[in-house]
Amino acid sequence: MQTECHFSILVHEQAKKYGEREALVYQDFGSETWKSMSWNKFSHNVKLVSNALLNLCVKPQENVAVFSQNCAQYLFCEFGAWGVRAVPIPFYATSSEQQIQFMINDAKVRIVFVGEQDQYDKACRVLSLCPTLEKIVVFDRNVQLSRCASHAMYFDDFLALGNGFPRQSEVEALSREARYDEMASILYTSGTTGDSKGVMLLHSQYRAAMEGNHKGIRWISDKDRVLNFLPYAHIFEKGWTMLCISEGSTLIINTDPRRVQQSMRETHPTCMCSVPRFWEKVYIAVQDKMEKANSFKRKFFIHALEVGKRHNVDYVMRGKRPPMALHLEYEFLNKTVFSLIRKELGLENPNFFPTAGATVSPHVEEFVHSIGLNMMVGYGLTESLATVSNDHLYDVTTIGSVGRPMFNIEVKISEEGEVLLRGETITPGYYNRPDLNKQAFDADGFFHTGDSGYFKDGELYLTERIKDLFKTSNGKYIAPQMIESKLLVDKYIDQVCLIADERKFVSALIVPTYVLLEEFAREYGIPFENREELCANPKINKMLAERIDTLQQQLANYERIKRFTILPNAFTMESGELTNTLKLRRRIVNERYKAIIDKMYEE
Repeated sequence: MQTECHFSILVHEQAKKYGEREALVYQDFGSETWKSMSWNKFSHNVKLVSNALLNLCVKPQENVAVFSQNCAQYLFCEFGAWGVRAVPIPFYATSSEQQIQFMINDAKVRIVFVGEQDQYDKACRVLSLCPTLEKIVVFDRNVQLSRCASHAMYFDDFLALGNGFPRQSEVEALSREARYDEMASILYTSGTTGDSKGVMLLHSQYRAAMEGNHKGIRWISDKDRVLNFLPYAHIFEKGWTMLCISEGSTLIINTDPRRVQQSMRETHPTCMCSVPRFWEKVYIAVQDKMEKANSFKRKFFIHALEVGKRHNVDYVMRGKRPPMALHLEYEFLNKTVFSLIRKELGLENPNFFPTAGATVSPHVEEFVHSIGLNMMVGYGLTESLATVSNDHLYDVTTIGSVGRPMFNIEVKISEEGEVLLRGETITPGYYNRPDLNKQAFDADGFFHTGDSGYFKDGELYLTERIKDLFKTSNGKYIAPQMIESKLLVDKYIDQVCLIADERKFVSALIVPTYVLLEEFAREYGIPFENREELCANPKINKMLAERIDTLQQQLANYERIKRFTILPNAFTMESGELTNTLKLRRRIVNERYKAIIDKMYEE
């Protein structure tokens, strides 16, 4: 049963309902030991933060920033800020100094909470460039306060300002005055162009999103254990986390994204939201094991997947009852084969798994459903407070769609094929950017998403980001993300950037999975001294060319990759080639690799 109330009191209301039941499972910074926290203790810590913020003279609708990876303190600060009607602004833990300097100054932030040494050092380095910044509060007690120590304090000492709840009567008075038309969050999206935009999100948007998702999903409950591993600064994880808290679910907070699969095996979640790349890696790992198995096991597993697909994809997802013989065979394989895969993932008791943020490969989506995991594909933006549409587990679902729109959002397809949005969950605009607001909304109040799509039988399908469409010199339009998603299911391909705009054919820059490529080279006696030699080797390129040709068989001839270059270094956030959400900044990639790209088009 969902608890419907303002975020300023949500955790406290859940504490009244659930008391000593487990609310959070988390790890301290630098520790691998999992700890548990009750709803009562969660509420207690939120009250401490609210009291401490008042003692630091934080005013209603004042902006405070959280610059950290996921941790329990992150949630204390957000709900503590809401408790005094302040506005928590999440920064990605991987943000650069230039990015945080811009956001602190744009939002006039006085207090920033930081996680570990890296975030603390960056905050210190921009301190003199941020006139409003007064206090840096550090979550991790192991951080060395060697710089700007006079402006810094540890989170424990910050909480001590709230000991005994000296300002609790004021906190409660502020909570009673909280309104849904007030600002709840500002989420800065770095964007693939590199321009930071602060998306304003009101409490009324969160309320509408909670209501819409509760009615659209229905399956989440206080019996679920939900793993949070996407950054809380990402609207998908933030919206999902708030929904789960409102439903009384236990949150498992994964602090280190590199340990997510280990965290799954250790904590056994029933749900989690993720981006398609996570499931692509699961698919690749299983396919790799299958390829290395003997002939009998390989044939048996292929047959099992075929049965799983027929049962779950062709029948269950289409709202049909599977034939009895098929159902019995699936139940046998589910208990003997698929359960072992799920156990290896730590998903012994799976409920469902929302997935969004990029194009989902049909092969991957079919695979996940076939092994008995309910992947719920959806679509949304920061500007729509996450969900626009999603698969409904109780309704007909089609591979390739992004589900059905929430009941309280209006989705329209323009004459040009663009997806337009209007409704209670849509942002009122960008913070301090009236110029962008004029561009983003039309005269009828519809927000222009920049995504192209269409409806079929009530389900929404996306075709491509309009601004990302490439036009070759021959006048053909290329959808890069669609083609890239086909290649990313190959175990030897980790990243890919398609090149085609104003070019006579399609080419690609490919970042391989170096470990597997090195294994292949050793197995076939291909000598190499370094990655440069490995990536340039003709035999390696021939092998990858054959695999790419297989993957793009269903593409039109003008869409197929004619030439590619294997890169010895990956695209990274540090180099500016990826956003904080791991999307390609194509302009920067094109500039940085111009010489390599030009060479692929030489006659």
